[in-house]
Amino acid sequence: MASVTDQDIDPATMRKQYRSEIVDERSLTENPMDQFALWFQQAADSRLFEPNAMVVSTATPDGRPSSRTVLMKQFDGRGFVFFTNYASRKGRELAENPHVALLFPWHPIARQVIVTGTAARIGRDETAAYFRSRPHGSQLGAWASEQSSVIDSRGELDRRYGELEARYPEGEQVPVPPEWGGLRVFPEAMEFWQGHENRLHDRLRYVLDGEKWRVERLCP
Repeated sequence: MASVTDQDIDPATMRKQYRSEIVDERSLTENPMDQFALWFQQAADSRLFEPNAMVVSTATPDGRPSSRTVLMKQFDGRGFVFFTNYASRKGRELAENPHVALLFPWHPIARQVIVTGTAARIGRDETAAYFRSRPHGSQLGAWASEQSSVIDSRGELDRRYGELEARYPEGEQVPVPPEWGGLRVFPEAMEFWQGHENRLHDRLRYVLDGEKWRVERLCP
C-alpha cells in the first residue's frame, strides 16, 4: 500500500484564481439577513448542489469543538433554523453551550457566508409543522436513528427502520419524536466573503451593535 508521501497529488500546488466583481460596502443591504437572502437566491440560481448545506460548529463548555454539515431549512429576520435529534452531539453541546458558528461554503461561485451567534430550541408547534412536511421515509428515519449513539451494525439500523415501516405504513401519520426538533441560530455577526484574484478577497462583516448592525471590512 502506498504511503501518504507517495501520492502524486500535492495540495500545496492546488491554486485557483477567483474572478468576480468587487463587493462595495454601499451595495449591501442594511440588514444581513436581507443580504443573505440575496446571496442565497443567487447561489440557488447558479444551480449549486444543496446551497442550503451549512457547516455547524459547536463546542463543549470547556471549549472542545466539533463540526458537521447539516441542511438549513428555514431563515427569516430572526435567523437560521435546522433540525436534529436533541440528544445528538450537537444537540447536547448546544444545550450546555449555546454559542455556535455556521458556514455556507458556496465554492463554485467563490463565496462564503460565515455566521456566529447563539442557538435556542424552536417551539414544538413549529417543529411539528416542519416534521409533517418531511417525506414519510425521513419521518421514520428520525425515529430509527438515536443520532450520535453507538450502534452494533448497519443491519440493526435497518431492522429498526423496518419495524417502524410496518407500524406506520405510507399514508399513516407518524408522531413527532419527543427528542427531535428545530434549533434557531440568532446571528450576532455575519461575514460575506467573495473571492478575488491574487487572494485579495472581499470580507464584509455585519456586527450587531446594540439593536443596529454596522458593517466593517476585514483584510483578506
